[in-house]
Amino acid sequence: MVTGKDATKLVNRVITRDINKVKVGQVIYCCWCDQQGMVIDDGTITRLEENKYRWTAADPSLRWFSQNGLNMDVQIEDISESVAALALQGPTSGKLLKSVAEADIANLKYFRVTSGKIAGVPVDISRTGYTGDLGYEIWVAWSDAVKIWDALMDAGGRFDIHPAGMLALDVARIEAGLLLIEVDYNSSKKALTPAQAYSPYELGFGKMVHLDKESFVGKSALTQQQKNGVARQLVGLEMDWVEIEACYEKFGLTPAAPAQASRVHVPVYLGGKQVGKATSTMWSPLLKKMIALASIDTPHSQPGTNLQMEITIEAVRQKVTAKVVKLPFFSPERKTATPV
Repeated sequence: MVTGKDATKLVNRVITRDINKVKVGQVIYCCWCDQQGMVIDDGTITRLEENKYRWTAADPSLRWFSQNGLNMDVQIEDISESVAALALQGPTSGKLLKSVAEADIANLKYFRVTSGKIAGVPVDISRTGYTGDLGYEIWVAWSDAVKIWDALMDAGGRFDIHPAGMLALDVARIEAGLLLIEVDYNSSKKALTPAQAYSPYELGFGKMVHLDKESFVGKSALTQQQKNGVARQLVGLEMDWVEIEACYEKFGLTPAAPAQASRVHVPVYLGGKQVGKATSTMWSPLLKKMIALASIDTPHSQPGTNLQMEITIEAVRQKVTAKVVKLPFFSPERKTATPV
């Protein structure tokens, strides 16, 4: 939680987006960089009041935020242990919430937040999530988290509710083209070589870099990156399933669609030359396709480009066609439609 007279000034100093364009009650997705313009982390920031922000990050970032807030009138509090966040995602999530929440769910816009109650418990409800479908995140004091869970599960039967963990979420976030730190990219804090650090322009975050705003950490380097271009791009890949079947048939085997996503990095080639790597690979049960997130050399990253991705069968390396496609793989109209 970031509060105080200089809260907005601090947020704007650290992130690449212009926080002054964000209204109270709005949530943004953003990244923050080091002085070299390389991504430290990404997350969401909710503007709860004029100078009050709830900031999420994958990695611990309190020290980094505090360093940037030196000599500013700002309070930065790590509330990880006092707040619970429950993700309610999927086609019926809005209808379920409308049935249990004392809040205006029907008119809650995409990436906005509202306050209300569930089972008599005060909650914040944001229309956000780590999937490609309609979804919400419910923010509540940790001591009341079980009450919220029970209320949703009790009412959720007729909405076909199912508890889901990280393995299921991994599948949903890849379909949505959403990145996972330390899998699809490394934090620049942990990079051991220059190639292990990523620019926002290499991760599809270019629209989140507002170079026209006042000075912020990494602005000078990012200005040069935008001018000169970057070496690689994050893309989606779709594998040719018929070719995959043919590879397995060579060994007298039938391919089985994997039930969970792979985070093993796999080489991607063009004409025998490696031009990138797939970082997250999975069989999409929704799209009925083998898909991957991949970091590909910029000259070969255009949608429609046919590359070859490595697969291993019986410890023998094979190659199958992998076509570059635009992200996200899945984004239905209901995800952003209002009213719900």
